[in-house]
Amino acid sequence: VPRLDLPDKVFGAACFIHDVELEGMLHGRMLRPPSPGATLEHLDETDARTVAGLVDIVRDGSLVGVLAESEPAADAALRKLSSGARWQEMSGLPDENALGAWLKEQERETSFVAGNASGMLPAAPRTIRATYSRPYLAHASIGPSCALAHWRDSQLHVWTHSQGIFNLRRDLMLAFPGAEIVVEHVQGAGCYGHNGADDAGFDAAWLARAAGGHPVRVQWSRADELAWAPFGPAMAVDIEADIAADGAIVGWRHTIWSNGHTSRPGRASEPTLLGGWHLAHPFERKPSINPPLAGGGGADRNAIPIYAFPNWQMVNHRLLASPLRTSSLRSLGAFANVFAIESFMEELAIAAGENPIGFRLRHLADRRARAVIERAAIVAGWNQWVKREGTGHGIGFARYKNAGAYCAVIAEIEAQAEVRVLRLIVAVDAGRVINPDGAAHQIEGGAIQATSWTLKEAVRFDHTRVTSDRWENYPILRFSEVPQVQVEIVPRSDCASVGVGEAAQGPTAAAIANALFDALGVRVRDLPFTIERIRDAIRAAI
Repeated sequence: VPRLDLPDKVFGAACFIHDVELEGMLHGRMLRPPSPGATLEHLDETDARTVAGLVDIVRDGSLVGVLAESEPAADAALRKLSSGARWQEMSGLPDENALGAWLKEQERETSFVAGNASGMLPAAPRTIRATYSRPYLAHASIGPSCALAHWRDSQLHVWTHSQGIFNLRRDLMLAFPGAEIVVEHVQGAGCYGHNGADDAGFDAAWLARAAGGHPVRVQWSRADELAWAPFGPAMAVDIEADIAADGAIVGWRHTIWSNGHTSRPGRASEPTLLGGWHLAHPFERKPSINPPLAGGGGADRNAIPIYAFPNWQMVNHRLLASPLRTSSLRSLGAFANVFAIESFMEELAIAAGENPIGFRLRHLADRRARAVIERAAIVAGWNQWVKREGTGHGIGFARYKNAGAYCAVIAEIEAQAEVRVLRLIVAVDAGRVINPDGAAHQIEGGAIQATSWTLKEAVRFDHTRVTSDRWENYPILRFSEVPQVQVEIVPRSDCASVGVGEAAQGPTAAAIANALFDALGVRVRDLPFTIERIRDAIRAAI
């Protein structure tokens, strides 16, 4: 199926929201606090008002922005305004090096999500336990968020690359009561869930109200995007398995600690937009919630095992403390849950002295699941793998949301001075596939992004501020580090079509984890797999 949008994108035609220009448009920039919870004590506007082209400085409490005739003037005024701002900050962020322990200590809402265990279970000869974790993750879109807004009397028109224009409109109606609001979607940079697009829409609307009838374009900075867009929540996952004498898994317990995975607009009684929390009379900031499991779930997404265990249960602890703002990031909790489940399955296979693929197949009754794993193994030449020093291969598997696409990933890696993923072989069963190229591209993109999350990405912070507000402090996978990705679509024309956009995230992380163990003989259970974490694992194994 041809992509009609590609020529404009390839040849640089104006097709994104960042390219939109309206007659008489002013340029807006927002003065961000230095840290979550900071309040503005004093603002000296003197130097900023000397900037040629400045139109106005707008303030309401700790929410401050500038309006200017040009982008350079807006940037210059913002720099001078930042120098004249004095903030009261507070220390309230956790120790980034002990996130797992911190997650387990916080006030929480506990729910028994699902299970099939009932009554007293027979004692198993052996119980094995392990804990896995992921950090807070940023969306890290290459293009920062942008929005335009125009007031005509009580009528507001907003142009945005939000994923949910109707929900954004609902929050804007709460923020600007009495306004007649139209929210129009325009293409933006890659978005992997709830990024800063909605917040930029509020920023533009708020500034445009003070612009005297001029439309306003607000462009976020790289620092805005990396430090102030919602993060994917940090997670800790404990798994216990009861093992029979023959090595079979007879009991399984999966426990999660995590913030909620959505705080999208349009779902609460007050707006959930960033700027609204900095007003003199701010909107209430509530803890993020989890979507219901029937709709795919949040922290508990893919926590229910697809394997045929005779007894299992799953418990979710939703944190009520929210030092960092969290919301939906591609695959939500599935990334951490599949990473944990598939890493643990590998550990159990090794403990049983079994082949990792054979061990999985032993516990799978789903024929389509088995076929995907077998197909990946054949294409990768699993049984023909010739091991060299410092190299390894590993597998990860899941059915996304336990109802979507089946996905098995085999990773081949090299671990020398750093971990490098050389090749990913991905087998996918998405039912009837209408556009094979499109499906393969979605899987490939998800696998590459998951490789970046697994090896590099983590939101960094001290006890007061987010410090990963530049690419230098929030590295992502470079083009030179992208592995070769081979996607094999398992034909299922007799089955209903399902989505593939997030199916590869968790299996890719698990496959890399298991390949790392195969290469070095040490198990790293905390993401990302930095050199420091690998060295710590090696020291612990000695």
